[in-house]
Amino acid sequence: MPDYAALATSILSLTEGETDAVALMATVACEVHHSDDRFDWTGFYRVTEPGLLKIGPYQGGHGCLTIPFTRGVCGAAAREGRVQLVPDVDAFPGHIACASSTRSELVIPVRNAQGVLIGVFDLDSDRPAAFTEDDASGLAAILDRVFAPVPAPF
Repeated sequence: MPDYAALATSILSLTEGETDAVALMATVACEVHHSDDRFDWTGFYRVTEPGLLKIGPYQGGHGCLTIPFTRGVCGAAAREGRVQLVPDVDAFPGHIACASSTRSELVIPVRNAQGVLIGVFDLDSDRPAAFTEDDASGLAAILDRVFAPVPAPF
């Protein structure tokens, strides 16, 4: 399991002063992907129109190009606005098999500083039950600090 405090420090250092969401997503995807060998596909699906996610910066093999909010684990995370921790993707109703090797998945909604959903962060693993609540909370904290930073007090 990654040291999420160290990973956060690294990502925050690399992204300091950057405001472009795609540049931030590319950096986060790269750093997280290479932090743990459980992560086979690591990336973002961006909200590009109401009810639709499109593939964003990612690391790993090909992903699905579009995912409606009504389908799959990513769609559920976007639609419900909550983390989806799926130990067995075959048991998830409506799972979209972008890669046949995927056995487990973790998807975290990503919001900007105004609280608007801008996408989801998706991690896939070829191992069953690869992700934990610690992964979910550690990554969610990093995403909040990168995409919805709290303004500094005066």
